Formats: sequence, C-alpha cells, structure tokens
Amino acid sequence: MNFSHEVKSGKLILKLSGDLIGEDNGASVIEIVSNQLQHGVLTCIVDISELRYINSSGIGVLITILTKFRNKGGEVYLMKPSESVQKLLVITKLNAIFQVVQSESEVIK
Repeated sequence: MNFSHEVKSGKLILKLSGDLIGEDNGASVIEIVSNQLQHGVLTCIVDISELRYINSSGIGVLITILTKFRNKGGEVYLMKPSESVQKLLVITKLNAIFQVVQSESEVIK
C-alpha cells in the first residue's frame, strides 16, 4: 500500500492506494493519525478511491483510525470507495459504521 497525507482546512486527508493489508505502513498511518489528534485535528477523510483490496488486517487499520477519532469526539469519512471495496463495506456491514462520501464537499455539509 502507498499513502500520503495532508491537513487541509483543519481536516486530515489520508490518501490510500494499492492493497490495504495491514503491513508495516499500517502502523505508520496510525502514527500520523495519533499525531494529528494531538494537534487538535478531529476530522479525517480517508480517500480510498485507489484501493484495490482490503483484508481483515486492513479493516483493522480503518477501525483503529475510527476508534481514535471517535474517542476524541471526532469523525472519520471514507471517500470514493471503488466498486469492489464498496461491496466489502456492505458485506462486512462497515458501511453502517463509517460515513461513506463521494467528495470532500460532502464532509463540509
């Protein structure tokens, strides 16, 4: 998996691509999340439009991000899931736990 991040308008934007299978860089993503929470960022948009595949470890990474933000009173949005990832979210019922959006502007609303 490859990832990048930026803070824009007080929101952490994580862009994930490739396969989210919880390898070493999953821990790096969690570290970025923890750091931004310490700086008062309470909204996270995870752009998953370029994710091809997520396994159970990858789901664990997403749930860890969600838990960290919600424990601080924040929220996590999954943005633009691909068709295969959207199916996984439905099958695992994670679409009921995460807020799924198609654009950053939906988060502002």
